[in-house]
Amino acid sequence: MKQSIKTVEMHTGGEPLRIVTEGIENLYSGDLLATRRYLRDEADHYRRFLMFEPRGHKDMYGALIVPADHPEADFGVIFMHNEGYSTMCGHAIIALGRYAIDYGLVERTGDAVQQINIQCPCGLVQAHVEVSEEKTGSVRFESVPAFAYRLDQIVNTTEFGPVSLDIAYGGAFYGILDASSLGIDLHTSSVQQMISTASELSQAIQEQLTIEHPEEADLGYLYGIIFTDGHVGNESNPSRNVCVFADGQVDRSPTGSGVTARLALNAAKKLSKIGETHQFESLTDAVFSGKIISTTKVGPYPAVTVEVGGRAHYCGSSEFIYEEDDLLAGGFLLK
Repeated sequence: MKQSIKTVEMHTGGEPLRIVTEGIENLYSGDLLATRRYLRDEADHYRRFLMFEPRGHKDMYGALIVPADHPEADFGVIFMHNEGYSTMCGHAIIALGRYAIDYGLVERTGDAVQQINIQCPCGLVQAHVEVSEEKTGSVRFESVPAFAYRLDQIVNTTEFGPVSLDIAYGGAFYGILDASSLGIDLHTSSVQQMISTASELSQAIQEQLTIEHPEEADLGYLYGIIFTDGHVGNESNPSRNVCVFADGQVDRSPTGSGVTARLALNAAKKLSKIGETHQFESLTDAVFSGKIISTTKVGPYPAVTVEVGGRAHYCGSSEFIYEEDDLLAGGFLLK
C-alpha cells in the first residue's frame, strides 16, 4: 500500500462520501466489474484502510473513480462501504455530479444544467447538475431500469414469525416493508432496533430465497432492507424511510437506489404514474425527489426508469498515511 491516500469529503443528506483523489492507481483492468472483483478479492486492504477506524467508522461510504469501459460514460466509479462493494449508490451519484464539474473531471459546458454520464457497476447512470454563476447545486440522475422482483413475499423469522415484504431492484436489490408491521416507528424507535430487525430479515431472505438479476450475475444479491412509513410520498407529504444495508450500516440519506426501487414497486402496484413527483425523507429529515420517467423491461420483468434528485455538500479534504509500525494501520471496526 502507498504511504499516502488523499480524499475529498462530501455528504448527501448527512450520508458521507469519501472520494479517493490520489493514492490508489493501476488497479483498472479495462472492465469495471472485473476491477470491482479484483478490489474485493485481491486489494480489499484499500477499503479497510479508508472505511474502517481510525480513519473512518462503521457507517463510512467511499467512491473510487476509475476509467470507464462504457462508450458513453465520462468516467466510472466503484462504491465501497463497511462490508464490501455495492452495485449502485444514489447519494454518491448526487455528490459525484458536483465533484466532477468542480474538480475538472469533465469540462464545463456553460449550460445551466450539465449532463454527466457515470458508469456504475449496475450500468450507465446519467446525472444532471444545476450550475448557477459557475457554482454547482442540486443534482438529479436517471436510474438504470428498476423492477419489482417479488411482491408480498413471505419469509419466516425467529422473532416475528412469518413476515410479508416486497423485493425490488433499483440498481441493487432491497427488501421493502412497512415498519409499523414489525412494531417500528420511524420517528421514535431506536436506530439499534431498526438495525437488529433488518439483520434478522436480511438473514431470513438470504437463507430462504434465491435472488438473481436476469442480465448480470454480479448484481444478484440482497443489498439491504428498507423500512417505510407505509405512504408513497405524494402531494408534498414526504414518505419517511430508513435503509439498513451491508453489515448493519444505516443510510443517513433517503437512499437514491432505494427511492428507485420504491418507485418500481409503486409502478407494479399502480400507485405512481409517469411524471408524478414523489418525495422521500430520511432519519436526518433530508429529502430526495423521485419520479418515474419511462417504462421498459429487464429480462421477463416489467421495469421503469426513475429520476432521483437531491443536494450534496462538501465537508473538506483529507490525506491519510500508513506507518509500518502501526499495528492498527490497516483498519478495524468495533461492533
